[in-house]
Amino acid sequence: MSANMKRRVGPGQAKPVLKVQDLAVHYQLEQGGLLRSETVPLRAVDGMSFELYRGETLGVVGESGCGKSTLARALLGLVRPRRGRVLWLGQDLTQLDEKALRKKRKEIQIIFQDPLASLNPRMTVGDIIAEPLWTFYPKIARVQVEERVRGMMKMVGLLPNQINRYPHEFSGGQCQRIGIARALVLNPQLIICDEPVSALDVSIQAQIINLLRDLQRKLRLSLLFIAHDLAVVRHISDRVMVMYLGRAMEVASADALYRRPLHPYTSALVKAVPIPDPALARQPVDTGLTGDMPSPLNPPAGCVFHTRCPYAVKRCQLEVPPLRRLEHGDWVACHRAEELDLTIVKRPSSTV
Repeated sequence: MSANMKRRVGPGQAKPVLKVQDLAVHYQLEQGGLLRSETVPLRAVDGMSFELYRGETLGVVGESGCGKSTLARALLGLVRPRRGRVLWLGQDLTQLDEKALRKKRKEIQIIFQDPLASLNPRMTVGDIIAEPLWTFYPKIARVQVEERVRGMMKMVGLLPNQINRYPHEFSGGQCQRIGIARALVLNPQLIICDEPVSALDVSIQAQIINLLRDLQRKLRLSLLFIAHDLAVVRHISDRVMVMYLGRAMEVASADALYRRPLHPYTSALVKAVPIPDPALARQPVDTGLTGDMPSPLNPPAGCVFHTRCPYAVKRCQLEVPPLRRLEHGDWVACHRAEELDLTIVKRPSSTV
């Protein structure tokens, strides 16, 4: 998958900073009773491939249970993949031992979904932000640590004189700013944002999104932004990857994906985005989806989406569609992508 020309990606850039190839994470679960049980694989991530470039934001969207958070943890090495490669600046992280992988975490950090739950309630804000510095640089001078922590607090919109307060003294949005400061204190090159605004009020979500965008421009960060809210993902992402049942269904520029999706599942997600108009919001919207997402313990044969797809044909039940690049440069895993016209008709007052 080669580089697309995006607003934050330099035109001379040829190599991705992160390249994921056929990544799969399976958990072994036991099913059955006391007398007879069997081990079956839960395919949380099942053959993901994508690339991320310096200074770019790749949004990852999909329904709950599609494998977004497992993907994030596999990239960090918190769970070991069953197969596949995670190439960070050309080095395969899946082949590193625990000590070498730990060193690489200076370059890749994560922001968690629940801002308060991700912070140690017994530690002050200063200690929380400083902890990564003490972990990786145990001989660093205390005065340097405090100077760095105060600088990070100011950068994320916190008052440096709040350094000795505890997490419970802050609002949810402020706690997420603390989490962002902690993630940035080591000067990483990639931040994985695992649904960082889903637990926040809408007005606070906008503030955090704008903060991340500003920090990205200043520090030239690469962001992997995971969310289930397509409206949020659109505003921050250069490209968007749509996941379903552990697989990538589509990877496209944010504008193209919302204007003319290539995959029926993407089309359904875009149509389901809420409208900020009470009168229009009460009107039923036909997304084309039927039923619920199948269990990753027993995924359908062929295309994993065919059981809910209104355009499925016999081939979809038999053959797994590869994630392939179309002539205009975007990627899709659908046998019928060229023949379907899924252009979104913009509804009045819609955010899409």
